[in-house]
Amino acid sequence: MPIPQVTQVNPLDLQGNIAIGVSLPFNGPSGPFNSTYSTADQIKSNLINLLLTNKGERLYNPEFGADLSKALFEMEVEDTYFYIQELININVEYFIPEIKITEIQYTPNEDYNSVSITVKYKLKISGNSDEITVQFI
Repeated sequence: MPIPQVTQVNPLDLQGNIAIGVSLPFNGPSGPFNSTYSTADQIKSNLINLLLTNKGERLYNPEFGADLSKALFEMEVEDTYFYIQELININVEYFIPEIKITEIQYTPNEDYNSVSITVKYKLKISGNSDEITVQFI
């Protein structure tokens, strides 16, 4: 007899067309903001926000942020990738415990003095995978 598969769903996702947050980037068709209607979309926006924010930049929550831009543009050392990976893992675990990071890709582009960071993750409640890429110039 086959074992039935159970899929967990966040109760906020069952509310239909009720916005649960604000997405990034801030450029909506009906004004400066776009709304998110699923927890997966809001978690993605929260992750982008976390990675692009340095500690001390957010009012009333000075510990929020991953400090990546500070770490990326200091003098290049050979263990920069491991330091970036540690910053991301620690801050995501603390601020976005709803996800589990599965892979972090660090891609420097010396010609344009930029770095791309791709974070692949799984939602803990549903097991769905997703990824984001942020670029630091």
